Amino acid sequence: MAFCSPTACGFLLSTSGDKAKGHGRQNVIEGELQPGASVLVVEDLISTGGSSLKAVDALREAGATVVGVLAIFSYGLSDALAAFESAHCPLDTLSHYDALLAEAVRMAYISPQEQTLLAAWRVDPNAWSEQFLANLP
Repeated sequence: MAFCSPTACGFLLSTSGDKAKGHGRQNVIEGELQPGASVLVVEDLISTGGSSLKAVDALREAGATVVGVLAIFSYGLSDALAAFESAHCPLDTLSHYDALLAEAVRMAYISPQEQTLLAAWRVDPNAWSEQFLANLP
């Protein structure tokens, strides 16, 4: 989703990546977008960054200046961080995986050993999952 509040810049904009929505006018971008308009893409979650960067591409192709992406949470996966860097698109988040794990330890929801195990997931989620599943009873 990319938003600009009507009071801040005169329009409301939303996009769902590079595909038109399956309802309504089926636009990729809804609302008025002036060429050169500065847009901040707002997301709830960044995992791979794929859908966010598709939105960034669609907005840029429509003439917008994307100032960055702001997400509530990110796993901080290296592939996602590299994709944002490659797209020359700043990414900021309100929280991230390391903070989540640290808070879970602080609240005694997980142990420090479990934190280490879960932190290893982010390094290579696919290999971690294969190893984890192989060790299930």
